[in-house]
Amino acid sequence: MEAFALVERNRAEIIDAQRPVLKSEYNAILTPVAISVCTSDVNTVYGSGSKKPDNLILGHEAVARVVKAGESVRDFREGDIVAVPSMTPNFHDKDIQDGNLLHAGANFSANTLGRSTPGVFAREFEVADADLNLALLPEGVSLGSALMCVDMATTGFTGAERVNFGDTVAVLGIGGVGLMAICGAALRGAGRIIAVGSRGASIPLAYEYGASEVISYKDHNIVEYVLKATNGKGADVVIIAGGNDRTFSDAIDMVRYGVGKVVNLKLFTGDGSMEIPKFSSGRGMSGKSIYMELGKGGRVRMERLLSMVKYKRFEPDKMITHTFNGFENVVEALQLMKDKGNDVIKTMILTGW
Repeated sequence: MEAFALVERNRAEIIDAQRPVLKSEYNAILTPVAISVCTSDVNTVYGSGSKKPDNLILGHEAVARVVKAGESVRDFREGDIVAVPSMTPNFHDKDIQDGNLLHAGANFSANTLGRSTPGVFAREFEVADADLNLALLPEGVSLGSALMCVDMATTGFTGAERVNFGDTVAVLGIGGVGLMAICGAALRGAGRIIAVGSRGASIPLAYEYGASEVISYKDHNIVEYVLKATNGKGADVVIIAGGNDRTFSDAIDMVRYGVGKVVNLKLFTGDGSMEIPKFSSGRGMSGKSIYMELGKGGRVRMERLLSMVKYKRFEPDKMITHTFNGFENVVEALQLMKDKGNDVIKTMILTGW
């Protein structure tokens, strides 16, 4: 079968791969109808992370059709169109009872599709615990909006869940996750939302989703800007959704003492350290809280997001700047996300399958 795989570091190609076979009676096999390339896919191919399995099939953003359901799957049948969350928790591990959905049984156990197990960029792929991970596509929700919910919306909203009404929020980065963090913060009732970014295609959407102002890191010292904007107090919440290795310490610098929260949603590639500045952390006694988050997964989470789309609370498909017809265009989509042109936010590939 056709699949888009990491052949070796810095090289991904469409290959002929074996079709998946159900590993559990609780699992399902699906075929993607719409997929999107993520910055994480770029990092998997071109980054400096851990060694990946040979010919690892990439991808973790898909809306798909059920091909086969295991005999113990109750709620999904062949032909159903479903949103496939990028995070698929291991609901059969006892760590779930501690509320540890993303790392139940092993570190990053929910974060395997296209990273350590075969991903969604293939004519067929397997998803574990179908009844607990998949979500039926509701009537009135477009393929594009559902596709943007499976990773971008759930991850951005994860950051926004630390926001209280009336908070001043700084969102660092206005790619897909940052835009959804802005949207989520606005829906949570944030007061002022300061967005930091410069990508041309994203700026109008940042305002549409709820940003009060958008500043460029090229034109401003963002720490000084946020501190001045808050009369020296700092933002109540800083959400990191982009930037470089310095961005983490910048977030500590600009968040409020005592009750301030820094929520990191960004993958910091490579080795070394993410520095916490001594002065602005009160030399370890500032009362500033740090949260290092993955997007949340699971069926209920996805159904809630899709319900918000259905009832017009937000429109995530506006982030799709490039749409392709035909699975073979996944190659071009990966290059677009790697190059990150000024006109690119997210891609959608309609597979035709």
